[in-house]
Amino acid sequence: MRKVIVAPGFANYPDDWHFSPGLDTGVFVFFSGITGARPDLSVSDDAETQFREAFGFLKDHLTAAALTFPEIVEMTTYHVDLRKHWDLFMKVKDEFIVEPYPAWTAIGISELITPGTLVEIRVIARRE
Repeated sequence: MRKVIVAPGFANYPDDWHFSPGLDTGVFVFFSGITGARPDLSVSDDAETQFREAFGFLKDHLTAAALTFPEIVEMTTYHVDLRKHWDLFMKVKDEFIVEPYPAWTAIGISELITPGTLVEIRVIARRE
């Protein structure tokens, strides 16, 4: 099984960007990196708003796959200015990701594709 998962508002992504926002393989669902950039590619200048929107868009994609945050088993986050925004990111992340925590790797990077974007969140979820 390989079913493409696309949250409402992001239907243009497979055609415009040539990738699947999510790929359901039956037991596991692999989600491409999700940022705080809105579907029109605008990005908030406020880091907290951007982090919250990234997790909100992730929630939209999880919902499209009939999944929830507790079903995330692995998370990789890519951060511009990782140390500068660490405490704020952790505060927002903890509003969405709760125990038992997924495996997680946080990586500091120099930039992301959408100008001004500070974080990209990539997850793998498992159907219970």
